[in-house]
Amino acid sequence: MSFSEQIKNYQWDDVRLSIYAKNAVDVQRALSKSRLDLEDFKALISPAAEPFLEQMAQKSQQLTLQRFGKTQQFYIPLYLSNMCSNICTYCGFSMHNAIRRTTLDMQQIENECLAIKKMGFDHILLVTGESERKVGVEYFKQALPVIKTHFSHISIEIQPLDQREYEILIDYGVDAVLVYQETYNPVTYAQHHLKGKKADFVYRLNTHDRLGEAGIHKMGLGCLIGLEEWRTDCFYVAAHLNYLEKKYWQSRYTISFPRLRPCAGGMEIKSVMDDKQLVQLICAYRLFSPEVELSLSTRESAHFRDHILPLGITSLSAGSSTQPGGYAQESEKALEQFEISDQRSPAEMAELVKAQGYEVVWKDWDHSLTCK
Repeated sequence: MSFSEQIKNYQWDDVRLSIYAKNAVDVQRALSKSRLDLEDFKALISPAAEPFLEQMAQKSQQLTLQRFGKTQQFYIPLYLSNMCSNICTYCGFSMHNAIRRTTLDMQQIENECLAIKKMGFDHILLVTGESERKVGVEYFKQALPVIKTHFSHISIEIQPLDQREYEILIDYGVDAVLVYQETYNPVTYAQHHLKGKKADFVYRLNTHDRLGEAGIHKMGLGCLIGLEEWRTDCFYVAAHLNYLEKKYWQSRYTISFPRLRPCAGGMEIKSVMDDKQLVQLICAYRLFSPEVELSLSTRESAHFRDHILPLGITSLSAGSSTQPGGYAQESEKALEQFEISDQRSPAEMAELVKAQGYEVVWKDWDHSLTCK
């Protein structure tokens, strides 16, 4: 059974009402347990859990230290292309936006890698718009050997692929694949994905099953917080994670928390999440899954990232540029997917992390450490 079949067990409105019906007793019961189920997770993300945030934070910090120690993994995104064949209402790379398009060639990729290595990174996240014609598997078969000579760990965030295509990219050195459903509500999904392959809700939803069958080392999942009622959408992320951890137990998992922000002239955000609610969500995921990696990008402010660091986060981006060619040369702002909030350099971030008593992990893992 794929997750697109599993998800039929959860009706959106029923889930939403169930979350908002949780009370203090439900929250206390969840906090008293060592292993949580999905009903406990509902309680921890409910409004009823807000008065218990301090207890949640303390337990989240304890569980994170037990599993991950006082470490923070550093990674950096490398944007290879802003070409895209989709129309999405919320994305700067959307095909209908009038921006200059570019795709890095192999020499430009080499230059970007050299600039990034000077910052100290050994873990890189490759990002593109979703254009199979311009940045499909054949492009990555050329690019990955160039990139692999510089980095021991490669993650990708590109268009969903078929299982065989993932198997090819794994053979070329891809260690992790990040795919976000954006929203798990199919009606809302259709309203925001107007054209292109991304409009296929079910194909995207089953991407992690194809990854599991392909034998990927790590998968990333999440929703774009704000497209739908955030508590309900984030429950579906937890249900998806629960399904994946049981079925593809050999893989590791990571969750990210991209949230839409209000902006002049931008699309209306359906469900605004404030900083306190994001802390609540991060702690809830940690209590629900002590093994999952939790990542926070430079979308968030420096102030927020500094204070949330001990409460469950295990992975941070630093020094990020969201435009192709943003490290080796100054690129036009028009090439950006979105503006980052935390502008600090990797060196500044490393000093901040060390000052809080944490070790910076520049390298995640490599294939030579795995059993054959």
